[in-house]
Amino acid sequence: MSVLSGSTSRPSPGLGLSALLVALLALSACSSPPPGATKSTKASTKSTVAPTTKAAVAKPSPFTATGVPADLAVVIKPLYFGGAVPSSSSLVRAIRQRTPVKAAGPLAVRGAVSTFKGVPIAVVASGKDVTLAVKAPRWKVVGGWWPSIGLPVAQLGGARRILLVGSDARKGQSMNKARADSLHIVGVDGHGGGGILGIARDSYVNLATGGRGKINSALTFGGPNGLRRTVVSATGVPLEGYVITGFDSFKKTIDGIGGLPINVPVAVKGAGADVFVKKGPNKLTGREALAYGRQRHTVAGGDFGRSANQGLLILAAGGFTKLAGPLRLPGILQVASPNISTDLTAEQVLTFAAATYITSPRRVHNRVAAGSIGTSSDGQSIVLFDSQARRFFADIKDGNLL
Repeated sequence: MSVLSGSTSRPSPGLGLSALLVALLALSACSSPPPGATKSTKASTKSTVAPTTKAAVAKPSPFTATGVPADLAVVIKPLYFGGAVPSSSSLVRAIRQRTPVKAAGPLAVRGAVSTFKGVPIAVVASGKDVTLAVKAPRWKVVGGWWPSIGLPVAQLGGARRILLVGSDARKGQSMNKARADSLHIVGVDGHGGGGILGIARDSYVNLATGGRGKINSALTFGGPNGLRRTVVSATGVPLEGYVITGFDSFKKTIDGIGGLPINVPVAVKGAGADVFVKKGPNKLTGREALAYGRQRHTVAGGDFGRSANQGLLILAAGGFTKLAGPLRLPGILQVASPNISTDLTAEQVLTFAAATYITSPRRVHNRVAAGSIGTSSDGQSIVLFDSQARRFFADIKDGNLL
């Protein structure tokens, strides 16, 4: 979009995440103490010399793991010292090309463990190495980068694109059946670049459930899968899956990480009369961030400008995650977990989020697929994609936007 030590995952001091069970694995290779050395004696003329024993010198453990459960440490150790490594099928070839460290060691790793949708997830770091792991049902390596063993190129699935949706569900409503208040295709190319492409909610398209309508209604009529199919059909962009959040859930996530730092290019008076987001550096509460992302009446470009501001919030979230460091990622995802609906697995979410650490913010562009304003046959104000919007759709297919 610093690696911290410790046995728990904490996105920020104010998260209050419960302590997580961890174990320290210390596999030592200490030599046995040498036998005592005794001089021979003669009974008639020599006194007996008391045996002396050399002090045992303990060798440092070749591998120590802090903040890592014992069953995960057993998976991490052969990654460095050689042997079979339980891993995703996409990693098998890369891991075989590693150059294991010398058996003499020592090697120390630190980790953070949490859960996403009930599935244990972990990030383990050693120097500049980062290992991502998921327990489903047993621990396996699902991604990472390991310059210390000759694998500096990140293994995170290459070019990827997901649909990020802000549902306008109010308290007590299902976020999977309300209208899609905001729609963004978020992509990474696997080589340090990415893109955020907003889609106006009034875009008039063919719906997966049949007929034509505003793209935000696709969630109401067809649920998350219907919305995803509609977006793929309308844009031609293949999507790995979706992530949906609602008003209250969005606020809880922002407050859960202790607020969202963001540099605002233009001051915005929020949807609430008492919310004002100043130009320049801000640290937004959940309520302030929601107001900033929803306002369109006082924003240049109306819905298009609002979509651009929502993209800035996504960029800010990526920046926060990047600065927090890899060992904070499991905790951040645990905070978000109850506040989102997704068809992505824990492995997909963990590896996609980790792309933040190998992506340069300067190479992530925030665009909006705009178009001309028209009127539907039943009198609704609609947006019709223009040629520039279609160029953006073609561009983000590789996970990047220029």
